[in-house]
Amino acid sequence: MSIKRAHETSSCESCVNYVYDEDWEQYVCAADLDEDEMGRFLSGTARGCHLYRLDDEYGVVRKQL
Repeated sequence: MSIKRAHETSSCESCVNYVYDEDWEQYVCAADLDEDEMGRFLSGTARGCHLYRLDDEYGVVRKQL
């Protein structure tokens, strides 16, 4: 999995790691965060998610052209 640095204004809703969990019936982050990363994320002290990747569904098409 290739990881790109996120901008400070990254949004979970536009991230490829933000997926729907049928068991919980809600969207969740599928990124594997360790305990420290999760603590920074939940406390709001993280500047941006380092695992953020834009969910660009047309990116594959652009590469084929």
